[in-house]
Amino acid sequence: MGKRDTGPGGARGGVRARRFVRVLPTAMIAGGALFDVTTPPTFTPVPLFVAAPLIAAPFFSRASTVRTGIASVLVMAVLDLLTRTLREAEPVIELLTVATAGLLALFINGVVRRSNEQLASARVIAETAMRAVLPTPAERIGGLHVAARYEAAQADEYVGGDLFAVADTPYGVRLVVGDVRGKGLDAVAAVAVVIGAFREAAEQERSLEGVAQRLERALAREGTRRGGLDAMEGFITAALAEIPPGAGLVRIVNRGHPEPILLHADGKLDVLTSASPALPLGMDLGVWPDRAEEWPLPAGATLLMFTDGLSEARDAAGAFYDPAARLRGRIFPGPEELLSALTDDVRLHTGGRSTDDMALLAVGRPAEGQPERRRTVKIVGRGPGGPE
Repeated sequence: MGKRDTGPGGARGGVRARRFVRVLPTAMIAGGALFDVTTPPTFTPVPLFVAAPLIAAPFFSRASTVRTGIASVLVMAVLDLLTRTLREAEPVIELLTVATAGLLALFINGVVRRSNEQLASARVIAETAMRAVLPTPAERIGGLHVAARYEAAQADEYVGGDLFAVADTPYGVRLVVGDVRGKGLDAVAAVAVVIGAFREAAEQERSLEGVAQRLERALAREGTRRGGLDAMEGFITAALAEIPPGAGLVRIVNRGHPEPILLHADGKLDVLTSASPALPLGMDLGVWPDRAEEWPLPAGATLLMFTDGLSEARDAAGAFYDPAARLRGRIFPGPEELLSALTDDVRLHTGGRSTDDMALLAVGRPAEGQPERRRTVKIVGRGPGGPE
């Protein structure tokens, strides 16, 4: 999985590198002129004049590359007129060498521009696909406040295997957060299968255990359609939750996923550890009956579900991020503020160097008499978004 460096040090380093590249062709031409003036005629500055347009080609626009090539030829010609005569063969060959390098730089610039355009088109397609497969849920569902985030490990990466979904059903608000093993288009296909099966099952199945079994069967059908999936390569960890209307509780089925966290209004925190853990979805290693477990969900509490991109985020010393320890004792106005603080804290912990995608889903039960809140949703990173 790719890495990124978006911390303060990495950002400053990137700015310095861009500035250096921006002035390098001009510095090469100026250095070539100075070299020619200060050295004996037997020394030639041609390599510097040749390098200038070639350096500009992959980084500059077409017009800037042309200007750099012309500047190299003109400066070389002026130096030859001042120190030698163009009637000699050697200066003419040097000029032709620099001019050829300028034409080659123009060709390289065209190839790079076409590649960048194709890459940009692929990114748009990937982002559109993820937005369609994984839309951001509405901020208010079934009387609960909802917020979701998807943080990709790489700044230019949209295709990943983390997933979340929320459905308002006759049995209450049902949720799923999962993590497909692997990345790329195969992972997106698995995400689409799980999300589609969840939306259908959440409306039809009377129990949360039934929803989990429907997801299992959907993955089995997908494996058959593909000609068989290796259990060790195609599994999906997932946590499913159900919040019945007016019951003041949450039911959870955990299939090999990081334990959800329940944050209380007074800052206390519970890690919802399952007493009967089960294998991830898609691991056909026998019959493992699902058992939903219940926890109280008092007014003002917030349920936090996440993928291992959060709990396995490491700092420079290799220490894992512990969301329970970092959140214990803290109070947040709502789920959106919780996720904003959490993503900022993870970046601080890792120094901006994440190695895995991260999906976050927070659902808050309003406190007694809490007024309806309106908020402006802050768009963070490149995560999939769009109204559900």
